[in-house]
Amino acid sequence: MTAETETPSTGSCCSPTGSCHDGAAGAQIEETGSVTTVYQVKGMTCGHCEGAVSEEISAVAGVTSVAAVASTGLVTVTSDAPLAEDAVRAAVDEAGYELIGPTA
Repeated sequence: MTAETETPSTGSCCSPTGSCHDGAAGAQIEETGSVTTVYQVKGMTCGHCEGAVSEEISAVAGVTSVAAVASTGLVTVTSDAPLAEDAVRAAVDEAGYELIGPTA
């Protein structure tokens, strides 16, 4: 593998200094047997970013679905029960991005 084709194991491939997507809107919604929370994530700029964040958050125990949108920086997470913010933050950090927090 050449240096041009290697992918870094940590950090954003697209924007190491972050993103301009700072607007936030969302809520925590409880459905029958599940909880949906919208988080603001800084640094996502493309589909690869969305995939990296989604993959890491999907590995958190109890998560049933994840939808990340780079253009807004919003990540919608559905889980069996409310998630510990520290667990979500660690997953987002592992993907190479910054969790701003749940939206209000």
